[in-house]
Amino acid sequence: MDNFLAGGSGGLFASLVITFTLSIGVIFGLRLLVAEIIEDDDTPARRHAWTAFLELTDPGNMGQDSDTPAAYKVAAVISGFVGVIIFSSLIAFLTTALNDSIANLRKGHSRVLESGHTLILGWSERVVEILNELAIANESEKDAVAVVLSEREKEEMDEHLRVHFTKRRTTRLVTRNGSPASLTSLRHVNADGARSAIVLATCDAAATNDEKLASDAHVIKAVLGLASTMTSASQMTIVAEVFLAKNRQVVNDIAPGRVVAVDAEEMLAKIMVQTSRTSGLATVYSELLSFDGCEIYFHKAPWNGVSFGELQFRFVDGVPIGLRRPDGMIAMRPPPETILHPEDEIVIVAQDDSSIAFSPRLVLTPYELVPSARRVERRQERLLMIGWSAKAPTVIREYAQYVLEGSVVGVVLHEPDERLRAELDAIRAEVGQTVQLDIHELDPLERDALAPLEPFKYDTVLVLRRDPGGNHAAERIDAESLMVLLHLRTLRRELPPDVWVHTKIITEVLASENQDLIAKAGVDDFIISERLVSMVFAQLSQEPRMKLVYDDLFQESGSEIYVKPAWLYFEQLPTQVRFGDLMRVAQKRQGEVCIGFKLQALAHDPQKNFGVSLVPRKDQLVALTPHDALVVVAEDDR
Repeated sequence: MDNFLAGGSGGLFASLVITFTLSIGVIFGLRLLVAEIIEDDDTPARRHAWTAFLELTDPGNMGQDSDTPAAYKVAAVISGFVGVIIFSSLIAFLTTALNDSIANLRKGHSRVLESGHTLILGWSERVVEILNELAIANESEKDAVAVVLSEREKEEMDEHLRVHFTKRRTTRLVTRNGSPASLTSLRHVNADGARSAIVLATCDAAATNDEKLASDAHVIKAVLGLASTMTSASQMTIVAEVFLAKNRQVVNDIAPGRVVAVDAEEMLAKIMVQTSRTSGLATVYSELLSFDGCEIYFHKAPWNGVSFGELQFRFVDGVPIGLRRPDGMIAMRPPPETILHPEDEIVIVAQDDSSIAFSPRLVLTPYELVPSARRVERRQERLLMIGWSAKAPTVIREYAQYVLEGSVVGVVLHEPDERLRAELDAIRAEVGQTVQLDIHELDPLERDALAPLEPFKYDTVLVLRRDPGGNHAAERIDAESLMVLLHLRTLRRELPPDVWVHTKIITEVLASENQDLIAKAGVDDFIISERLVSMVFAQLSQEPRMKLVYDDLFQESGSEIYVKPAWLYFEQLPTQVRFGDLMRVAQKRQGEVCIGFKLQALAHDPQKNFGVSLVPRKDQLVALTPHDALVVVAEDDR
């Protein structure tokens, strides 16, 4: 009996049913025995059975024996008491079972029935940003689904997302509790039916090496689990956040062509370096990497032997910036005379993929303007980096690849420990032939300590997150960054009126809700790091081949995106030209590709996208002044 009841609620329910059935038999037999003793031949057996059933199920039916002999009343009383005991137990069982079922549903242990969904494995602050991007991407779908599988309690996830993920549009959200590395949990979320999966790291980039190794191991197990659920018909794409390069290769090899391993901090560091040297570039990347606004797409059409230079004027919406060859190789900004082959795909910047349409004839005939012969004179540059994070070493290394020998990188640190000092010595030995690395030990939250550095003698001041231990909340980190920015703004106001300041101030923002405050603190550009990483993850989950484009754009060799001053293209400014004419004059300048422009008069207006306009209509008139700039894909910033 103990083993039988240990079987769970099913055994308990079966025992109650058996007891109830036996009780009916016993009471029925008792009534038949009484009928034999008192020689009652007028009541048929079926009547005794029915009466026994009624008195067991409802003690109120004992009144049916009010006019019967006393022996029947005894049987009725026994039926009532037994019925109360059995049905009280049954009601208690049903109530407990119902409560357990509701509790299990709240814990997220039920199976997901949806298919074609996006699966997010793990939990971090960027989950909300990823869901926001997916909601924008899925806006054209009637019923899109995103599923989050995490070891956090389902109720905790639901409450957090109910508050922070409000603009869901057409996307339904399903959360489940479980281990992302468990095959059982992956089956519960119907991983084999998912369209794409995003595997998040279990720790922050500021964590220790041991924590990063543990995170990579967890991610590898999760990717292995996803790969094992794939069938031959599965179209799932996996995007995984991996810290160490050797582990990224392992992840990519698990399912070649289906898995994209990303080092988020390295990508952010490269974007920061490019942004620190080109004002306005952060806004350009924020739009290109998001599903809201212009995006980068792959597109294929019957090219009919058109050249790449002419191709740029064959789209009403969109500017081609590169080619994808049949072997998968990406060629960004190929020479204008390059002839497209039928199997080639183009890499194009457009407002939406539904508006991309190749025209058999030119949509606009541009004027043949002659570009200016001016060039930006290369010189030694000076960068002041305030703060330290996991991406700081990559920032210094990447910066050294862009600048001339003899450039200076100053690093402001508050009470660095021995581990950080050793890391700085190793970086100095690595980049020492190109840049001079100066270390300034002071507290940047004190304005009097910051002033002697004369920050406005540097070309760029880059304010990084101040959290070397990885133990501070995003709000505190952003608040400290904001204090540093306010100190810089005050120091700038204290400069003599005749001092011309050319310093660009760039900062990193963790929480996207703080962007309005940061924008009012006198910065030239800011990077919302969590949002940018989330954008990249969301885009790669929809189009994994985009990783090749990012790898090309975010490195020093090859072509990158620059925001170049208009005076590099026009001898006389101000002037008024069509956007298509800007594309042609850029094309004549070493085959550059113009994808937009930046108006300095709107540089501090977030409602106008800080003056940046990407891929407008080709016949749109643009009034340019000497302070404005073109957004181009080019080989260098000259």
